[in-house]
Amino acid sequence: MGSLDSYLPIFLLAVLAIAFAALSLLASKLLAPQRPTVAKEAPYECGIVPTYEPPQRFPVRFYLVAMVFVIFDVEVIFLFPFAVIYNQLGRFGLIEIIVFAIAVFFAFIYLLASGALDWGPVKMIKPSTYAKELRTTQGTVKRYGSDTNRAA
Repeated sequence: MGSLDSYLPIFLLAVLAIAFAALSLLASKLLAPQRPTVAKEAPYECGIVPTYEPPQRFPVRFYLVAMVFVIFDVEVIFLFPFAVIYNQLGRFGLIEIIVFAIAVFFAFIYLLASGALDWGPVKMIKPSTYAKELRTTQGTVKRYGSDTNRAA
């Protein structure tokens, strides 16, 4: 029973932290003046007052790309200490880092499969023959001073 007694201060500290956070939120909700205005309800954009609403919301792909960067940042953060003490970890460390790299790799493959990095225009399934018909020397190169352009 002696080992459980050492966890009592940690448990009490966690309970006090949760109680303090809950009481702080409740007190601010009850005691704060409720006077909403248009300026207070407007989104804060780095100190710049927006003059118009954005034409559309950010696409989900924007956030997926941000998550890709976070994933690779976390991977680098974990790979650096591994590289520093590689000899001390031995086979266990190598297996753990391979499992971690595989998990990150499959997360990256999932993001690629879901189209997170497809930022270009949507590709057409059937190639257009119209564009090929227009791509001729006469249609592409403008000849100044020729008889065909003067008639037009």
